[in-house]
Amino acid sequence: MKIFQSEIAGFLLKVFAVYIIWYMVYELWIMPNGYIDEPLSRNIVSVSAGILSFFGESVFLYDRVVGITGLRGIEIVDGCNGIAAIGLFLGFIIAYPGKWLPRIYFSIFGILVIYIVNVVRIVTLTYIQAYWPQVFDFAHDYSTTAIFYIIIFILWMIWANYGESMSGNKPEKETLTPAVT
Repeated sequence: MKIFQSEIAGFLLKVFAVYIIWYMVYELWIMPNGYIDEPLSRNIVSVSAGILSFFGESVFLYDRVVGITGLRGIEIVDGCNGIAAIGLFLGFIIAYPGKWLPRIYFSIFGILVIYIVNVVRIVTLTYIQAYWPQVFDFAHDYSTTAIFYIIIFILWMIWANYGESMSGNKPEKETLTPAVT
């Protein structure tokens, strides 16, 4: 079929393949041993507690739980630390054309952006859990998750639109030559 020979289909198949490989490696080896999830989740808890303290909140943190003192906190479980989203982001970046060195730099930049967005997400969810617990489930399941994936889409669009220029593959300028009559 002709659809499987198009550039878009090739790109989507690459994204799917990278994500499946990432998902299998993550689910089978990385997540069960906790070598990445545990320290990342604790780091997010610590950074989130620091931000909440900066904004004048009295906070508590224990293991993977952060909260405002005297109120319920939130736990950063493996699915909420951003690793799966980073895998999805890397799938888009690896599958899209471009030179490898700029791709690596942009991947590092994107991972940092995803990390920061996730910390902001956790701080926001901590406030919601403390002051508006009746909307926590909705915020957790829909709104903050949607924002998180919109950021990933924006990062991919930046790479898709500027990746070639970052790679030094700038298209040559068209020159107009006068027509000879």
